[in-house]
Amino acid sequence: MAHLRSRRRLALAVPVVLSLTASLGFLPAAASAAPATVSAEQAADAPALAYVVNTKADHRTIASVKRAVAAADGEVVVAYEKIGVIVVRSSNADFAKTLREVPGVQSAGATRTAPLAPAGTTDAGSAEYLTAADTAKLKAASAKTPGSEPLEADQWDLRAIGADKAAKINPGSRNVTVAVIDTGVDDTHPDIAPNFSRSQSANCFGGAPDTSQGAWRPYTAGDYHGTHVAGEIAAARNGVGVAGVAPGVKVSAINVTDPDNGLFYAEAVVCAFVFAADHGVEITNNSYYVDPWMYNCMDDPDQRAIVDAVNRAQLYAQRKGTLHFASAGNSNHDLASDAIVDASSPNDTTPVTRTIDPSECLDVPTQLPGVVTVSATGSENLKSYYSSYGKGVVDVAAPGGDGRYQLPDTPSKNGRILSTMPNGEYAWLQGTSMASPHAAGVAALLKSEHPWLPPAALQALLKAQAKNPGCPASYDQDGDGTQDATCEGGRAVNGFYGYGIVDALRAVK
Repeated sequence: MAHLRSRRRLALAVPVVLSLTASLGFLPAAASAAPATVSAEQAADAPALAYVVNTKADHRTIASVKRAVAAADGEVVVAYEKIGVIVVRSSNADFAKTLREVPGVQSAGATRTAPLAPAGTTDAGSAEYLTAADTAKLKAASAKTPGSEPLEADQWDLRAIGADKAAKINPGSRNVTVAVIDTGVDDTHPDIAPNFSRSQSANCFGGAPDTSQGAWRPYTAGDYHGTHVAGEIAAARNGVGVAGVAPGVKVSAINVTDPDNGLFYAEAVVCAFVFAADHGVEITNNSYYVDPWMYNCMDDPDQRAIVDAVNRAQLYAQRKGTLHFASAGNSNHDLASDAIVDASSPNDTTPVTRTIDPSECLDVPTQLPGVVTVSATGSENLKSYYSSYGKGVVDVAAPGGDGRYQLPDTPSKNGRILSTMPNGEYAWLQGTSMASPHAAGVAALLKSEHPWLPPAALQALLKAQAKNPGCPASYDQDGDGTQDATCEGGRAVNGFYGYGIVDALRAVK
C-alpha cells in the first residue's frame, strides 16, 4: 500500500499550494516561487514506479548501467545479469527517458501506469462453487465407474482428450514439474498436496523470488485462479475430489501477483521465468497477460521494454529446457487480423480505446516466440464462444469450457471446468485460462514418456499428436444469422485450433 499512500499525500498537497498561489498572486516573488514549491513536493511525494532496464548481458555493462540507475534516482531491486534485465524502482518521472540515453541500455520503460486494479487472468466469469448437494450427486454418479475419483463424473474435459484412459497407462513422472505462474497455489489442498513441489515454488512479486515457507500461496481465498489451474494439471488420483490431466507429475507455484491489486506486472513475470529455469522446471503454465497492457506495442518505449524483458526471461528458460504454455485470451479476437480494438488498456488507470495491429502489438507472454499459444474448446470440441484465435498464432486447442453453448451430458450439465479451489473446495470456471493447463498437462505426459526432448521438439510432438476437427461449416453461436468468428485454414492447421486439440491418450501411447 506504500504507493497508494504516497499518491494520497500528493493529492492533498496540490490544493494547498494552489490556494497559497491564489492568495499571494499579487506578489511577484511568491508567484514565481509557487511552481518550484509544487515541483519539489511532487518530486518528494511522487509514487515510486517499477521499471525494467534491458542491457547487454555482460558484467561491465551492467555495472555501468547500475551506476546510471543510481544517478537517475533509481534503486535496483534485482539484476538478472544472465539476461541483461535490471528491475528498478524510481520516483523520477524522467527515469526511463534518462536511462534510454545511457550507453549499453537497449530498452527501458515503466511496467505500470499507476498501482490500481483489476487483474489480467484469462478466466471468463466468476467461479461457481460446488455445493453439498452437487457433491453428493457427483459422488453417486462417479461410483458407477470403477477407479474414478469422487467428482470425476463431471470432468467431461478429461474424457474429451482421453486423460482418464491415459492415467491408467502412465499418469506422468515424478521427474517432471509444471510450474503454475499465477495467483499462487494452495498446496494444502488434499488433491494438490501429494504432488506439490515446495523446492520449486516462490513468490516473485516485486521482481525478486521469496522462497520462504508458504510465500507461494494465494493471498486470499479470492485469489483462487492459480489453485484451480494447478488442479487441472496435476490433481492426484487419491480417492479425493477430482483428477488432473497428469496426476502423477509434480506441480509448483510461482505467485506473480501484486498483493494490493492482483495485477501481473512484468518484473514479477521475468523473475518467474528465470526462477523456473534455474530450479529445473520442465513446463510452465501462463494463464494471464502481463498487465497493464493487453497488447504491448513496439512503437511505445515503455511497452517495448516490457516485451523485451519478458522475452529475454522466457527465452532463457527455453534454452535451459523449459517449455511454456499460455492462454490465447477471452476477447474472441482474431490475433492474425490486421486490426484489433483494445478498449481495456491500460487496466491500472483509465483505459483508452485504441486500434492495434496484433503483429506489432503483442499479447505477452502469449505471442512471444516459442511459447505454445492455446485456444479453448467446449464439450462439443468447438471453439469456445469467448476464445481468441488466429491462424499462425494459435498452436493447439484444449478444453477450457463453454457454459453458454456447449453443455455436456454430465450429472451437473455444466459446460465449464471443475477443479480445485483454496481451502479444500471445488468450483467450475471457464476460459482460455483453463485450456492452457490442459495442454500443459498433456505436454507433461509427453515429457514423462520422452524425458530428453528439448522444448521445440516437445512442442512439435504435441502438435503432431493433436486431433484437428477442421473449421466448422458455420460459427453462428447465438443463431442471429451472423458469423461470430471466422476460421481460416484447413484440416491440418487453422485459426480456431492451430494444429488441433491436444490428446493425452496419444501422449502415453
